[in-house]
Amino acid sequence: MMFVYRLLFSIIIVGCHKENLNNKIQIVADSPVIKQPEINISKTNQKAKEAFEFCKINHFNQDFCILIDMSLHSGLKRFFIYDFKKGEISQQYLVGHGCGTASWSDDSTKEKPGFSNDDNSHLSSLGKYKIGERGYSNWGIHIKYLMHGLEKTNSNALKRIIVFHSWEKMSDEEIYPKGSPEGWGCPTVSNNAFKAIDPLLKNSKKPVLMWIYH
Repeated sequence: MMFVYRLLFSIIIVGCHKENLNNKIQIVADSPVIKQPEINISKTNQKAKEAFEFCKINHFNQDFCILIDMSLHSGLKRFFIYDFKKGEISQQYLVGHGCGTASWSDDSTKEKPGFSNDDNSHLSSLGKYKIGERGYSNWGIHIKYLMHGLEKTNSNALKRIIVFHSWEKMSDEEIYPKGSPEGWGCPTVSNNAFKAIDPLLKNSKKPVLMWIYH
């Protein structure tokens, strides 16, 4: 009789263990999988084609340009150094945008940033820029480049002190689904990213185009 009791007890324990295991498997199976969005290469190449024509006409650097696709999540590498000669992205980095009325250095608008050309809007401005004079910055590695807005959508860049600089809060690697920290409108990259980009801008004999688009 004792043997029968022990046998029944063992069957119950095994059954419970199997049920718990099935529940764990079900929970894992039902867990959402976060799929990272992909870069639209076709869109990037089309922008690069338009950028190259602009650079030819306006006597800008025709070796490379900077493209920033603000339609991408800010936790993804949406800052592109585009090599015109090779017809491809040669370097790729995270870049921050303006917070607007949201909290400074937070990532509240990581998916849907706002844009403005107005002073004190704390928003980034879309459009083509001429990368200007290199100077001292209080941020990052203490180097900045002035940005001359070339369109109606970014004509107040200099007045708003919108400049290209690095920021120690920026990551070197993609952080999706989290977003990059948001400032007051400047396109900001990590310190290491800026160290790689700076020589390209510093040694360019012609103005470099930066195009921020959505």
